[in-house]
Amino acid sequence: MATQPSDLDGVTELCADCDNETLHEVRVELRTESSKEENAEFSREPYRVTTCQECEREDIQRMNNA
Repeated sequence: MATQPSDLDGVTELCADCDNETLHEVRVELRTESSKEENAEFSREPYRVTTCQECEREDIQRMNNA
């Protein structure tokens, strides 16, 4: 299993910088992918953002790869 719930503050995941399983804060953000202001609201996509609680490395993954 890739992620394991650890407690209410985050999940335990492998951190590439720490090279270990560490506690991560996980959130979902809507990000605008268009640089044009016109119709920018139609170019928002969800991203999974994880932050290592040990080294503060942030990893961002687009959730919709259509």
